[in-house]
Formats: sequence, structure tokens, C-alpha cells
Amino acid sequence: MADWKIIGLSGLINAGLTIILIVIFFPLSFLGPLTGGFLASYFSRRYEDYDKMDLKDGTVVGVISGIIGGLLITLILIMGFEAINTIINLISLQIGIMSWANTVVAAYIICQLSIIISTILGAIGGLIGIKVKMKIKK
Repeated sequence: MADWKIIGLSGLINAGLTIILIVIFFPLSFLGPLTGGFLASYFSRRYEDYDKMDLKDGTVVGVISGIIGGLLITLILIMGFEAINTIINLISLQIGIMSWANTVVAAYIICQLSIIISTILGAIGGLIGIKVKMKIKK
């Protein structure tokens, strides 16, 4: 597999940048996963037993970085920013469901959305990173 240190660090950059951009200006939060996927694929030097990486390898590295970043984003949003209370209020709309069920549903929705979005954008960032790496080497 690729460099796990690079992938983990890119996942951390993904989560950190996304959370900062959510707090500062929410519409730019998509740049976190793109940057994480880009960095993961651009700085990966090897994949399996060969030194050359192609577009598929860059996408895989970007996806793995996106999954790690999505999990970290979920943990930060649920634990740190109390975004779960806001989503609970949006989901429940006073329909009388028990509050713990609302919490579980809201946490599940946050987890799924952050992982899906971060994975897709990480894959796109991985493709961009490999394309840039190939252009520079030529």
C-alpha cells in the first residue's frame, strides 16, 4: 500500500481544514477533502511493489485519505461543536420521538454525510494530485 504516514497526515489536514472552513465560511468547506486527497496522492512515492503511480492509484490513496478525514470530521462535529443539537432540532421538528433516538439518528446522518462527501472529494483531489505529479515529471 502507499505511505500510511502521508495518508494519515492528509486525513488530518482534510479534517482540520474542513472544520476551520466550516467555522469561518461554510461554502468553502469542500476544499478540505480536496486538499487532503491532493496531498495524499501527490506526496505518495510508492504503491505496492512499484514506484510508479497511475490515476487509479491516486484515486485509491485519495479515497482512503477521504475516509480517514470523514471519520475525524464526524468525531469533531459530534463531540466538539455541538452541531448535533442543531441537527436534532432540524430532524425532530417536535414529532415526539425520544431524545436519545434523535441523537443516534443525527449522529448517524452526520457520519454518513461527512464520510460520503469527504470520500468523493478526496478521490477527486487524488486524481488532481496525480495529474499534477505527472505533469511536473514530464
